Amino acid sequence: MTRGPSDFRSDTVTKPTAAMRRAMAEAAVGDDVFGEDPTVAELEQETARLFHREASLFVPTGCMGNQIAARLHARPGEEAVVEAAAHMFDWELAGLAALSGIQVRPLASARGGLDPDLVRATLRPAGGFRPRCGLLLLENTHNFHGGAVVPVEHLARLHAVARERGARVHLDGARLWNAAVASGTPLPAYGAVADSLMVCLSKGLGAPVGSMLVGDAAFVAQAREARKLLGGGMRQVGVLAAAGLVALRTMRGRLADDHARARRLARAVAAVPRASLPTGDPDTNIVIVRVEGVDAARVSAALKARGVLALPAGADRVRFVTHLDVDDEDVARASAAFPDAVADAARA
Repeated sequence: MTRGPSDFRSDTVTKPTAAMRRAMAEAAVGDDVFGEDPTVAELEQETARLFHREASLFVPTGCMGNQIAARLHARPGEEAVVEAAAHMFDWELAGLAALSGIQVRPLASARGGLDPDLVRATLRPAGGFRPRCGLLLLENTHNFHGGAVVPVEHLARLHAVARERGARVHLDGARLWNAAVASGTPLPAYGAVADSLMVCLSKGLGAPVGSMLVGDAAFVAQAREARKLLGGGMRQVGVLAAAGLVALRTMRGRLADDHARARRLARAVAAVPRASLPTGDPDTNIVIVRVEGVDAARVSAALKARGVLALPAGADRVRFVTHLDVDDEDVARASAAFPDAVADAARA
């Protein structure tokens, strides 16, 4: 059987496992809009318990979960502080403004961890001609800082600053599972550093669809209404929640394999002339490589011609993401293809 492309574009490209497919086929279902789907209820209860929070809500996508949280935590015309390269700021189609009328105040950071003193100065009450800035949006791991893990102790300091200033905190934890495994941090510690958090089932855990929005019971009740408003009310969705349960229960431990492969790939590509790791050695499963003076789109095209898929992450940066469906052979293939791809792109 011919081997297909080695696909490092994202950890969202994974296919559901055989166990997930069986669970989907056999799932007990009901109308979730009426609160009658038992598999969804089981997934929501289990996720909330993992983080020692009161409740959680199954949503179709991480973007929807993030946008619901922001909508509930801030009012139109208010501001949210966000890291300048954050997914909620750069990659969610200006949803904060378009859907909820929230103005964004981006702050730069070294590796995704905002300066608490700068955050304290930026979170301000309403008054005069300036908007109230009452929402802090965090991300962990931080995608475009190369999957960097923001230490939970740092998140706790930011949470304390937000409480001091009367602000709410939402944590975009699309890859929080990776952060927990890489740092050895217990999940309840993350549950304690934000008013709400979102975690994806469809990235490193390999489920085909879905994310979880976690918080207090009153928040989740409001989130359920907001989900309906945004078109996310689902019916016999236990067929998807069943795959999420398998992912939650069986796939977290193997994330360390993805991290090890990312480190191996990073060492190989960083040894190529013109190449460097602008975000440093990978903490988790994302490798961002800078190719000096070479168009990243051309590098990606040259890699594709050699059976390796990776995405540009800027004019001169290429992003590789390891996941369930790439193995050691795929890492070797990408490592071998990269020097020639860079050389071809430099000549183009």
